[in-house]
Amino acid sequence: QVQLVESGGGLVQAGGSLSLSCAASGRAFSPYVMNWFRQAPGKERDLVAAISLSGTYTAYADSVKGRFTMSRDNAKKTVYLQMDRLKPEDTAVYYCGLKYTSRWETVYDAPEGYNYWGQGTQVTVSS
Repeated sequence: QVQLVESGGGLVQAGGSLSLSCAASGRAFSPYVMNWFRQAPGKERDLVAAISLSGTYTAYADSVKGRFTMSRDNAKKTVYLQMDRLKPEDTAVYYCGLKYTSRWETVYDAPEGYNYWGQGTQVTVSS
């Protein structure tokens, strides 16, 4: 079994910054990718940021491009999401997902097919 634990959410004013992290533990055998999604109340879970297994390719939601940056530390089995210039519309529960894959250059930008999800961390941006 694999556990994903997100941390770093909270309440911030518009224009502020937050840093999220997600660490994998348990029987997480490589190769896999870990990516970020979010879900606002009454809406579907959507991509925030994703990276390919090789690290060569990334995908960001149009609404966060230029403001959010995803990174990872493979040795620590951890991915990070730096969120700057936050807006009220960024308010959501942020989830990381883990997907087993051997495709080095594929970016998995849809929530379907992920093997594990974290419990989510709430991000609230006040206006």
